[in-house]
Parts: sequence; C-alpha cells; structure tokens
Amino acid sequence: MNRFIILILITLFCQKTYAIEIIGFSKIIDGDTIHISSNKIRLEGIDAPEMKQKCKKSQKEYFCGIVSQIKLKEKIDNNQVKCISSSKDKYQRYIAICFIKDINLNKWMVRNGYAISYKRYSKKYVPDEDFAKRNKLGVWSGFFVEPEKWRKLN
Repeated sequence: MNRFIILILITLFCQKTYAIEIIGFSKIIDGDTIHISSNKIRLEGIDAPEMKQKCKKSQKEYFCGIVSQIKLKEKIDNNQVKCISSSKDKYQRYIAICFIKDINLNKWMVRNGYAISYKRYSKKYVPDEDFAKRNKLGVWSGFFVEPEKWRKLN
C-alpha cells in the first residue's frame, strides 16, 4: 500500500508542464488580450484598463483602456508575435508571455504604464510597475482605479 502511494506521489511530482508556442500575426483585443488565429491569449501577470474604463490626467477624463489597446497595437506594429504558454484560464484563453523579436510585451506594457502588475497572479512585473510609478508613465501620470476593482464596480 505505501509503495502504491509513493508511486502516485512520484508520478504527480515528476509530471512535466509542457509549454506551447503560438506564433503569428495578432489581433489586439485590448491592452492585455490578443488573438493569434483562433487562439485567444491573455498576457500573463498584467492587468490593463478595460476598454470602457476612464482615467484622469490633468483634471481631464480619457478612456485609458483604449489608450492601452492602441499602445499595444502600435508596439506590435504588424510584426509576428510569439507567445509562450503553459496554462489556460477559466475562459479557455492561453495565459502567456508574448514577444515581438526579443521584447517581452507583458513587461513593456507595465513598464510604460499601459497596464499594471497583476499581483494576485504574479509579482514578476512589480519592478516594472515601480519604474512606471516613479516616472509617472501611462496611468501613473494621473488618477485611475485598478482594472480588477473597476470590473467589480461596473
């Protein structure tokens, strides 16, 4: 009996997680979601403002979710995107780190203030968020509600 339990535990701990690569031209859905062919991809570890979300800068409101989407689209600029994923979320989107050439798009979005670090799921981009805060980049140049909180309120 004990050998059987040990065998099960060894099997569970030795299972490898296989990463999947998705490469192609993307359709930008919003600041943290893209589609490559029929693959829906959520950028891992980041949270961008929602498309209908408004932020404030210099006492003026603007749609920061639209700005986030536009900035991601401009950064990708019709280049092929390579995404590396090892899981899916509850909406069956691939959770991935995506690149154009050697640029990590997830990191770039947070470092420039077009998304925030999604600390509930990852602390990987906290230093990039701190950089954006210190330099008052993107949403950090004014006032905004964190996207997760905004979704709950709306």
